[in-house]
Amino acid sequence: MTPSSLTLVLPAYNEAARIEPALDELFGYLRRRGEAARDGAPGAGHLPDRIEVLVVDDGSTDGTVDLVRARPEAADAAFATDPPMLQVITVPHGGKGAAVRAGMLHATTDVIVFADADMATPPDMLPLIVEALADHDVALGSRIQPDGSDMRESQPVYRRLLGKAFHVLASVWVVGPVEDTQCGFKGFTRDAAHDLFARQKVQSIVFDVELIYLARHRGYKLAVVPVRWSDRRGSRMRASARLAVRVAWDLFRIPLIHRARRRPAKPSAPLGPTPAD
Repeated sequence: MTPSSLTLVLPAYNEAARIEPALDELFGYLRRRGEAARDGAPGAGHLPDRIEVLVVDDGSTDGTVDLVRARPEAADAAFATDPPMLQVITVPHGGKGAAVRAGMLHATTDVIVFADADMATPPDMLPLIVEALADHDVALGSRIQPDGSDMRESQPVYRRLLGKAFHVLASVWVVGPVEDTQCGFKGFTRDAAHDLFARQKVQSIVFDVELIYLARHRGYKLAVVPVRWSDRRGSRMRASARLAVRVAWDLFRIPLIHRARRRPAKPSAPLGPTPAD
């Protein structure tokens, strides 16, 4: 069934320097897509008629909230004449995992997608996620393409090495055959989102791994969706011994804290790019 509504959740922490151009790109795409759909033009993309954009401010101190609220898309719904609508909610600073969780539980639309606030995955990838959710419960964006190429090759060498080490640990202990757990572009049906994020315990950058672990063990049907991606400079993640210890500890404890939370269900379908499902 084609969903009738979509929420795009964007977690943001001190993004004043990047949020405006990212929202310009996002709403520019959504308006062009809406115009194309009204005109019956091909290539408009399969997106619901009702689209909401929810920025979750993670306790920013740099004016991020003011910039978002000042945008014309954030006008009061009673006076808005040009959807989609833009909303912002503020939560105490708790990290990306906490901000995403707040947004996913706040949203009530048929499907809910979270993406990085810098639009590292361009908004024209949204139809691919929505299409995958027509017959899956969870859609995982992947920077690994069907031909085997990996869009993360544009990252600095140290980030690639850390990523490979992380993947080895995560695949062996937690998620199994998911090759790209950390792509910040994932979609869920409303029921799956509210179930999984209500059970989320990890707030660090490992929260994606926890969600995949939960989805597989609770019997949800997962799709892997290859997407375009570019490395946007300005990431706030800084490699350090403290971060490495936190990541290793969170990976280790995920199966332990959820060992009593499984439910009898059909096994998840084999993972692979959506066209092969």
